[in-house]
Amino acid sequence: MQRAVANPNDVGFRVDAVTGASVPRVSAAAGLFRDATGKAEDFDLQQIFVSFIAPVGKGLRIDAGKWVTHIANEVIPGYDGYNDQATRSMLFGYGVPFSHTGIKATYPFSAKWTAMLEVCEGWDVWKDNNSAKSFGGQLAVTPAEGVVLYFNAMTGPERAGNDRDNRTEGDLVAIWKTSSVTSLGLDLIVGKDQNAASPGVDGTWSSAVLYAHRALSSRFALNIRGEVFDDSQGGTRTGTSQRFVSITVTPEMTLTPHVVVRSDLRLDHSSVSAFQKGTGVTGSQPTVMVSAIVKF
Repeated sequence: MQRAVANPNDVGFRVDAVTGASVPRVSAAAGLFRDATGKAEDFDLQQIFVSFIAPVGKGLRIDAGKWVTHIANEVIPGYDGYNDQATRSMLFGYGVPFSHTGIKATYPFSAKWTAMLEVCEGWDVWKDNNSAKSFGGQLAVTPAEGVVLYFNAMTGPERAGNDRDNRTEGDLVAIWKTSSVTSLGLDLIVGKDQNAASPGVDGTWSSAVLYAHRALSSRFALNIRGEVFDDSQGGTRTGTSQRFVSITVTPEMTLTPHVVVRSDLRLDHSSVSAFQKGTGVTGSQPTVMVSAIVKF
C-alpha cells in the first residue's frame, strides 16, 4: 500500500508486507519480526515509512521509517522490485544489508544528478544492537542517454554492543542500455569490518558481478549473470574464509502479456567445500529453478 509523493508539500506513505516460509525468514530485521535469538517469523514488513517533499529548491524529499537498502543492483522482489534472475547473487545474499530504519533525505540537483543521505540504526535492525548510528549515501548520475551510475556508501558500528568498530562499504552500480533490446550491468563492492576477523584483524570482502540482457524476440529473452565473491579475509560474511565464482543463465519466455516464465541454470563454486551434498560437503553446487510471474 502506498500514497506516492511527487510534488512539494506532498505527504505520503508506503507499506510492503510479505508472508511465507522463505523470504521473511531471510529479510526480517532484528527487533521487528526477528527475535533476540535470531529466529525470524513467516511475516515481515519489508518497508514501512512516511514521506514528505519539502518546498526547498527542486523539492527535498524526506523519508522516515524502514526501507529497503539503496546498496547493490539487485533488489528484494516486490511491487516495483524486479531482477532478471530468479535467484539472487552472492553479493546480494552476503555482501550487503537488506533494510535500514531511520531517516533519509533525497534531493535532485538536476535531471542528471540526484543525491541521498541517511542516518539509520544500521544493517537489518529495527532496534539497534548498540548505541551508535550508521550513515549512508547515494549519488545517482546519468552521464549520457542510456547510462546510469550509482555510487553507494555505508558506514557505522554494526556488531552487538560494539560502538567503536565501523563496518564500511562502498558500491558502484553501472547500467548501460546499449539498444532497445540489449542492456549490460556491473556491480562492484568493497567492504571492511574493523577487528571482525580477530582482534587487530579486519574482516574484508569484495565482489564483482556482470549482467547481460538480450531480447531475442518479442517473446523470448536471455539473461546472464557472472560473479566473483571474495570472503577469504576472515570469512566474516559467509562464516568461512572462501572465494566464490558463480554463473547463472536465465532463459525467459513471455507466454502472454500477463505471464512470464523463466528458468535459472546456475553453477556455484567455492574455494573450499562449502555446499551440502548428502551427508557430506562439496565445492560446487548446480541449481535449476523455474519461476512464473503473473502481472496484473
